[in-house]
Parts: sequence; C-alpha cells; structure tokens
Amino acid sequence: MQSIPIKNVGDARLIDAFQRTYYYLRLSITDQCNFRCNYCLPNGYQPEANQPHFLTLSEITRVAQAFANMGTEKIRLTGGEPTLRKDFLAIAEQITQIEGIRQVALTTNGYRMAKDVKAWKDSGISSINVSVDSLDPKMFHQITGINKFDEVMRGIEQAFEVGYQKVKVNSVLMKQLNDSEFNRFLTWVKNRPIQMRFIELMQTGEMNSFFQRHHLSGKVLADKLLAEGWELQQNSLTDGPAKVFKHPDYMGEIGLIMPYEKNFCASCNRLRVSAKGKLHLCLFGEEGIELRDLLQSDEQQLLLQARIFTALQGKREHHYLHQGDSGIRNHLASIGG
Repeated sequence: MQSIPIKNVGDARLIDAFQRTYYYLRLSITDQCNFRCNYCLPNGYQPEANQPHFLTLSEITRVAQAFANMGTEKIRLTGGEPTLRKDFLAIAEQITQIEGIRQVALTTNGYRMAKDVKAWKDSGISSINVSVDSLDPKMFHQITGINKFDEVMRGIEQAFEVGYQKVKVNSVLMKQLNDSEFNRFLTWVKNRPIQMRFIELMQTGEMNSFFQRHHLSGKVLADKLLAEGWELQQNSLTDGPAKVFKHPDYMGEIGLIMPYEKNFCASCNRLRVSAKGKLHLCLFGEEGIELRDLLQSDEQQLLLQARIFTALQGKREHHYLHQGDSGIRNHLASIGG
C-alpha cells in the first residue's frame, strides 16, 4: 500500500492504483430508515446493541472538508433515510459552504418531500433522488411495507413547484414484482423532466434467496430502449454509474444501473463514508477503514487526508458479485447504498 509523507498530503488527490479519480462521495448520515423495503430492510430498522452514535455535525463537516481538499466535487447525503435526522438541514447547509463542493445531492424515500422540499432547496440541496419502486399503489405498499405512495408522488410534483428542474427517481428492478411496469414508467416520464433510473437487484448477505427469485438483468431494458430509438448519453465526471438514455419524443430520461455488467467498475468515481465514520472503498467490500478518531479536531485534517489516500491505494480493481461474493454487506442501508 502506497503511503505519502504528511507534509505533502495537502497536494494528494483521490487517485487509486488503477488511475481512477474520485470526485464523488456518498456520505451516509444515519442507518435508520422508516420504510421496510423487501429488498433491503424487510423487517424494518433494527438498531444494533451498544452501537456507536452516528457522526455529529462537526464530524460530518470535517470529513466532507477532507474530501473536498482532495478533489471531491459532489457529495450525496444518504442513509437509511437521511431526512430523519433532526439536524439534516444544518448538515446540508454546512456542506454547501465548503469550498470546492459544487453539488450537494440527496437520496430519499420521499416520505417528507411534499412538506419539506422547499427547505431542502433553500439549504443548498442541488439535486434529489427519490425511490419509487412501483407506480401501482398496492405494489408500492407491498415492496416498501409503507402505504405512502400518494405522499411520495405529491412530493415529486412539489419539487418541480419549488424550482428543481429535474428529479431522479430510483426503482429497484425486480422480476415478478415491478418488471411488468416498464411501459407505465415510460409513459410517466414522457412529459415530465424525470430521470427514471432502474437499478438491478444486488445480492447481499441477508437476501440471497430473494435475489435468486427476483433478479433481472438490466440488459433486457437496455435492448428494448435501443430498439425503440433511445440513445445512450455520455456521462460527466461527477455522474454516478447509471447509463442514461434519451429519446427525442420524451422530456424524461431513462437510467440503468447494472452492477453485473462487464467493466462496471472501470469508471468508478465514488467513495463512501458510513454514518458511523468508516471509509468504504466499495459498496461490496470490506469491513471499512476507521476515520472517526481523526474527526475530533480541525488540526487532524492532514492526518485524515493521509489515511484516506493510503486506504484508497488498496481499493480493488472490481467487485466479485459475479462470483456470488457480496463481501460482508448484509443490507445496503448499513452503508448508504
């Protein structure tokens, strides 16, 4: 593992051993979630006994500052459900003030969106991803365990009312559950500026049998889109892993996130920090590298950046999902997806 002298760490950028550059941080601020999605937390949020508290506002600010110093331009606030934190707006406001951070994004289940989206925008949240796994209220309830479909849909419309030009909507693609709704989703985005993103169901430790029953390759949808005149777009530096398709007859877009596709990891540009202060180099990987002991004072910034850089040199070239190895990840809410 490559290390660097502390005196030179201020010049270090987030580049790994395979020359991939990391502009994008997914920062989880809570593991807690109030939905019970069948592909993630079917039994609801279960707090661990004697678990450490989630990162404080000052700790969050210090880790965001360190990443900004090393070239990060985009930070996405994730969870669990990040808006469950009482200091959520203060967190967003603090991060938007950090020099070098050009985008502060949010991933949410949308349950508070209709009520709070204006405050989110005022706090500096520049883009929103909201989960909608079905356009059928009964199926939405079946998948999420929560009867909040109408509230979430109102929240999306309210986002446009308060000035968001585009909303990204995430749907986990699941055979025998919502795969028959693809045309319905296409109709929904035809006259709305929504990027509808279908995410392949991913295998995790607690969900092996569910994965075997419901996994469907996104290639099925990609082939359909191309056959119907949709065109694949070029991603920018801070975009996530979605392959985005546009069609001249549609205001909306379609995104496909296909982690089982060959060379999926070649364009990786994002790192993750958990709500308890661990750096995760891959969504499907190791136990994580502890950062919290270096988040206690501003004077630790150079040491923090050195630890992040050194850890990054050990990032693997790719995940091993094709071999059925999802690492230690029991569910995605534990790391912010």
